[in-house]
Amino acid sequence: MKKSPILVDFSLLRLNPHFRSIFIARMISVFAFGILMVAVPVQIHQLTGSTLQVGAAMALDGVGMFAGLMCGGVLADRMDRRRLILLGRASCGLGFLALALNGFMTNPSVTALYVVSTWDGFFSGIGITSLMASIPVIVGRENLPAAGALSMLTVRFGAVLSPLLGGVIITAAGVNWNYLLAGVGTLATLIPLTRLPSLKPQNVEISHPLRSLLEGFEFLWQNKVVGAVVAVGTLQTLLSAVRVLYPSLAEDGYGGGAFEVGLMYSAVPLGAMLGAFTSGWVGGLRRPGAMMLACVTASSLAIASLGAFTHLAYGLAALVALGYLGSIASLLQFTLVQGQTPDHLLGRVNSLWNAQDVVGDSLGALGLGALARALAPLFAVAWFGAGAAAAGLMMCVGFGSLRRLAGGHGPEAEGEPAQQASGS
Repeated sequence: MKKSPILVDFSLLRLNPHFRSIFIARMISVFAFGILMVAVPVQIHQLTGSTLQVGAAMALDGVGMFAGLMCGGVLADRMDRRRLILLGRASCGLGFLALALNGFMTNPSVTALYVVSTWDGFFSGIGITSLMASIPVIVGRENLPAAGALSMLTVRFGAVLSPLLGGVIITAAGVNWNYLLAGVGTLATLIPLTRLPSLKPQNVEISHPLRSLLEGFEFLWQNKVVGAVVAVGTLQTLLSAVRVLYPSLAEDGYGGGAFEVGLMYSAVPLGAMLGAFTSGWVGGLRRPGAMMLACVTASSLAIASLGAFTHLAYGLAALVALGYLGSIASLLQFTLVQGQTPDHLLGRVNSLWNAQDVVGDSLGALGLGALARALAPLFAVAWFGAGAAAAGLMMCVGFGSLRRLAGGHGPEAEGEPAQQASGS
């Protein structure tokens, strides 16, 4: 029996030119979005001095993203996904250039920032959904673990460096140059993406858009595996809300300040990068669903353990572990959702899967923020983690189909017809 490698497999970049084009475009895009992500809140705060208005812009981006995911899911199962990817990227790039133009004006408009935040979220949602639905076709379902790990490595690497780069640009030249570079960079991703082949979905069935979206919900409800994956993914997303407690934990729990908060924010991405880089073994798992359940439950326990630590070093170690476990769980989510969903539903299922990310993170932040008002930070994080761990254990017991799922690369991976797996 061939032993699975530990490190992520980079051979897909060498052997698959279409995936290589996506990888290059994604790398550029991650840095473009990263330097923009820093610029928008900074400029709004400079213009208004209001934290509330900064939050409003972020909320509008989330609203636009949610709407784009819903529309993009339906469109990606009807139209050429390549065209939708190009539309999403081109529209975002033009929006960023509009922000640069607005910034160079004598009196920049705050309304323009709100409008483009919504525009950006909407077209990002369309582009993301179409791209995700295209990956199984481009790389083949047998290569999904490697493709997911490489994509995750790109995102994690960019998430660490691009905000730092954005801050340097703002300090040296001003936020207008962030917008200009983000716009040019995003439009530059069209060059490699135009090399993609036509990506028309299979077995297209045209129905009313709302009915079409409802079919995606029905698939999640009926398919015991994919529905369970999305439910477990929602719990994993809720766990990411722990970051709202970093300032309180650093000050009241560990006796630190801004420097310690920065270390805590860096610890999770560091663990996630380690997870993505050493994830070569994931593709050879015999029980990927059971491993995903175990990772999410262990992530919850890592958060709960933060309440037992009064020394920063132990807290940072727990957060690195949280990042590592989260990256493995996310990679398994990607592999199972993409691998177990029929092609004609990939757009809608990916839109719903990504939408739970947007909603789950917001709900987790609100819930944990409310809990922190009633309890001391160490108690709040301990109870939050313990509750999530209890939910994870219940999922381990309740999602038997996911727990028993054998390793494979398609809707028939359980060793039974796709119709049976879907409960039909």
